[in-house]
Amino acid sequence: MNIFKKIYCRIFQGCFHLAIPILPYRDPKILNSIEELPREFAGRGIKKVLLVTDPVIRSLTGKLETLLPENGIECVVYDKTCPNPTVSNVEEALKLYNEQDCQALIGFGGGSPIDCAKAVGARVACPKKSLAQMKGILKIHKRIPLLAAVPTTAGTGSETTVAAVITDDKTHYKYPINDFPLIPKIAVLDPTVTYSLPPHLTSTTGMDALTHAVEAFIGGSTTKKSRDYAIRATKLIIHNIENAYKNPTDEAARKNMLIASNLAGGAFSRSYVGYVHAVAHSLGGAYNIPHGLANSVLLPIVLRHYGSKAWKKLAILAVEAGIADKNDSKQAAAEKMIAEICRLNKAMGIPETLKGIKAEDIPELARRADKEGNPLYPVPVLMNAKELEKFYFEVMEK
Repeated sequence: MNIFKKIYCRIFQGCFHLAIPILPYRDPKILNSIEELPREFAGRGIKKVLLVTDPVIRSLTGKLETLLPENGIECVVYDKTCPNPTVSNVEEALKLYNEQDCQALIGFGGGSPIDCAKAVGARVACPKKSLAQMKGILKIHKRIPLLAAVPTTAGTGSETTVAAVITDDKTHYKYPINDFPLIPKIAVLDPTVTYSLPPHLTSTTGMDALTHAVEAFIGGSTTKKSRDYAIRATKLIIHNIENAYKNPTDEAARKNMLIASNLAGGAFSRSYVGYVHAVAHSLGGAYNIPHGLANSVLLPIVLRHYGSKAWKKLAILAVEAGIADKNDSKQAAAEKMIAEICRLNKAMGIPETLKGIKAEDIPELARRADKEGNPLYPVPVLMNAKELEKFYFEVMEK
C-alpha cells in the first residue's frame, strides 16, 4: 500500500477510535431462555411479531411459536432465509411484515436469520432507502422496530452487534451495513436451542467467534471494554469449544460458548474486525462459502502474515488463555496462539483450504476485500488489494 493511502487509513481509524467513547454503543438485554421472551413482548404492548428464520432452523421454533400466542402475541413466520441472506430475502420478509401489520421482529437462528431480521428492520425504518444505499457505516439513523435475537449458533455474535451482512443476488457482492439502531434490544442466550447444531457448524461458528475476539483485540482501535470482552471470549472459547463439539448436549459448554460469542460480538462492534473478515465476506458472496468456515481457515494464515506487528497482543491472549507462559517471548507466545488455532481446526475436522475458488476471480475478490477493509478496519498491517491476493491463493484448493 502506498504511503499516502496508509496515512489516510490511519487518520480515518484514529478519528473513529477517538469517537468510540461518545458513540451510542449498547448491550442488549440478556434473557436466558426463550420462555422469557413472550413476557418481554407483552410488557411492551406488542401484539404481532415477524419471526425470521431459515428452513432448517424452523424445526426449532415450534416452542416459541406456541408460547407467543399463549401470551396473546400473534406470530407470523418468514422461513426462507438463505445461508448468506440476500436482498431478495429481506424484501420478501419486509413485504410480509408490512402486509401482516407486524410490530416487532425476532431473528431466530444463526447469523443469517438475525442479519436478515436486522435488515428488515432497517428497511421498515427507512422505506425510501434501498439496502445498497445503507451499505457501509451510519446510513440508517432511525430507530428500527423492536428486535429480539435468538442465536442458535455460538459464533456470529449478531445478537449484540451493529452489523448486518447482506448479499446482492445479482452481483454476488456481499457487504456489511453498520449502524447503532441495528443492535437488537433483546438477546436470548438459551443453550438448549444449540443442542441440535451439527458438529461442523459448532466448530466453524465457534471459530468465527474466536476470530471476532482476536481481530478486535489485535487491532488499533481497542477500548478497555472491548479488550476485556475479547480476552474473556477467547478464554471461554479455548476452554469450551472442543467439549461443545464432542458433547453437543453439554449445557455448560454450550452456555459458555453463547456467552463467549456475545462478548466477542460486543468487542468487535466497538473495535472492528480485520482482513480475515474482509476476505471471508468476499468468498461468501462469490461462492457461498459459509462465513464461519472461511474465517476458521483464514485466521491462522492472516495472523502469520501480520508478523511481529501482532506478536505483543497475540501473546497477551495466549497467556490469558493459558496457552503460553508469561515468561515466553512475545514471538513464542504469539506462535503458540496461532498453533493452538491450527490445532483446534484440525481436532474439529476443519480443512486447511477452501473449495471452489477460481484464480481468475481473485483480483476482483481482493478488490472487494480492500474496499471493505480500507480505511475502516484498524489492522496491525495495512494491505492493498494486490497484497490481499495472497490469502486467496493460500487457501485455494490445489
